[in-house]
Amino acid sequence: MGCHNANPMTPEPDLLFPPSAEENRLPPRGAAIAVAMSGGVDSAAALILLQRAGYACMGVTLRLVPEPEKKSVFEPCCGLEAVQDAERVCRQLGVPHRTVRAIEPFDRFIIDWFARDYAAGQTPNPCIRCNRMVKFGILWKAARDAGCEWLAMGHYARLIPAENGRLALARARFQEKDQSYVLAPLTQRQLSRVCFPMGLLTKQQARDVAASVDLRSAKKPESQEICFVPDRDYAALVAQRTGVAPPGPIIDVSGRRLGTHLGLIHYTIGQRRGLGIAAERPYYVIAMDTAANALVVGHEEHTACGRLTTGPPVWGAVPPTDKPFECRVQLRARHQAAPAKVIPARKGLTIFLTPPQRGVAPGQWAVCYDEAGRVLVSGEILEAPPDILANRNADACPET
Repeated sequence: MGCHNANPMTPEPDLLFPPSAEENRLPPRGAAIAVAMSGGVDSAAALILLQRAGYACMGVTLRLVPEPEKKSVFEPCCGLEAVQDAERVCRQLGVPHRTVRAIEPFDRFIIDWFARDYAAGQTPNPCIRCNRMVKFGILWKAARDAGCEWLAMGHYARLIPAENGRLALARARFQEKDQSYVLAPLTQRQLSRVCFPMGLLTKQQARDVAASVDLRSAKKPESQEICFVPDRDYAALVAQRTGVAPPGPIIDVSGRRLGTHLGLIHYTIGQRRGLGIAAERPYYVIAMDTAANALVVGHEEHTACGRLTTGPPVWGAVPPTDKPFECRVQLRARHQAAPAKVIPARKGLTIFLTPPQRGVAPGQWAVCYDEAGRVLVSGEILEAPPDILANRNADACPET
């Protein structure tokens, strides 16, 4: 069962193809494309547009959970219902669909990994890891085995050929739905055979495209949280996978004990509510001392982080360099990118934030953009101490 070209509908080239090919790179017309189907509106709209444009399409969906599935364990984007919805969409459009079993690797490399890192005091981003390891590992292999040359995803992002011959991942045209952050760590090799048909569309346009063939997907709600964490209860999942975390001291920036925490897995960097501290001014979680099992809190002025370091960089629009440069850096999915100076090295990036930013958490990714919204480089945040706890002399930004 391979890619199939069924094109009973009127083409809509204006939605898919921009006036200039430089706005969003797409495969050559007629290419065989596997569309990663989540059962939601975005991937459905991507499939419809590609089919209407004359591509030979098939749908591929990851099966991440076994049967029977506990209700509400997975968000609509990743549960068994999502697989059934994806199959229905493909059947309605007359294109083949393949379900790819990835239960064991997803459990081991995504859920177990998430629980371990979370228990270690980090704030890991499983969507980034899933895109890199699962979708561009297991899913892409299945697409190739089915005879497809390209993989299309329903993410809101763009690919732009750079003048230096590299591919630049870029923000979507309408930035309120931009998802380039969770795709930024994809390598040049991974980007070479992927496309993002939704890069030029609004969410409403996606719903309109889906509704044009009377798809139920057009009315499906968006998934908002990590797909495998039921009821947003991170602590319960982590405790189930790694064991119950012991209580310990809550201390302020001077080391004074303010109370007792319930276990570090119950807290995240930047958290304000649920600390159980009676005080005139609110406290925020600013660090976790896992060695001492201590939760470090401070007032709002203590949350600022002016310097962070990352793991090995993944270079995007520009080739690897050791020359410092300025950019705008995004530090989590809903963070507004801020001005920064980057000092790159092979082992990682040192990033100075101007002005300092709040809620910078190890385990998230620092994604550096240029003014045009192209991803320059990214790296997983390893250390991001608030300035109040950092060595001020060592952290001073060097002169340019």
